[in-house]
Amino acid sequence: METDLNIKAINNTHHELPDVIPFNTTLADNRINLLRDKTTTLQVNLGLLCNQECKHCHLDAGPGRTEIMSKETIEHVASYAKRSEFRTIDITGGAPEMNPNINYLIDILAPLTKRFMLRSNLSALDYSKSNYLIDLLKKNNVVIVASFPSINESQTNSQRGKGMFNKSVEVLKKLNAIGYGMEGTGLELNLVSNPSGAFLPSSQDQTEIRFKKILKKKWNISFNNLYSFANAPIGRFRYWLEDSGNYSQYLEKLVSGFNSCSIDGLMCRTLVSVSWEGYVYDCDFNIACDLPLGGERIHISDMPGAPEEGSIIAVANHCYACTSGMGFT
Repeated sequence: METDLNIKAINNTHHELPDVIPFNTTLADNRINLLRDKTTTLQVNLGLLCNQECKHCHLDAGPGRTEIMSKETIEHVASYAKRSEFRTIDITGGAPEMNPNINYLIDILAPLTKRFMLRSNLSALDYSKSNYLIDLLKKNNVVIVASFPSINESQTNSQRGKGMFNKSVEVLKKLNAIGYGMEGTGLELNLVSNPSGAFLPSSQDQTEIRFKKILKKKWNISFNNLYSFANAPIGRFRYWLEDSGNYSQYLEKLVSGFNSCSIDGLMCRTLVSVSWEGYVYDCDFNIACDLPLGGERIHISDMPGAPEEGSIIAVANHCYACTSGMGFT
């Protein structure tokens, strides 16, 4: 690829990971400019409130967090979606189900896109009020992207909290019962697996085959697709790495695993992410690092449309997590 090696990508040095080759240097060495393609996905972070405190969380989300998206900001998001015509709208958190305005958001955003996704930790769907929410998801044909780190109970509970594995299995069964993940229903249920320790994920294809076989055999659970992602060394996962003495070793794995072939499929090239406050970023990891789109805090109400094709993406060394091995797409 012919590039100008005087890369002007934006960095936030406060959040840089020490003692590694700067990500910009690696891009330059591989003659790569990481530029935005056509933006087709709007990702909306509804806040940091969550019923779990997973040790891999890059946002430090948990039950004690008070940052949530207001109804007014949701309305700004809807206005932005109308003037930008995104193919996909992707809702995340925290646990987005815990935002008191989640039903309102689904009602006004789902009609504005062909593909509407909700990222769930599964257990947050199991509150007493969740039957209405699950019915609303089904009514609007919302794609559920569910975190299910491992089919090993102890590994999942170690990462997400005691009893969370069994709770997740119960919710998956409930979703299957109403048609999610079942052939011919059109109700898509995808799982996300990530390592429970300081290592990179296994082959995504092989992991999906293994998950489908064991979940079906042991619990009669079905799902559509599985995505296998590396953990970003920021937020609570960074603290865990440091406390366990695995920080430097994990960074070395990420840097040595850099795969230039992953660049074309990176989600930040076609996605714009909105924080619970309404400010725009290139991805959810950049929200965690306060690394805003274009290097300045721009509110969604001031965005005339989707970010321009060819514009520079804000990067820092946590980007190695998305470009190591098979990448994070």
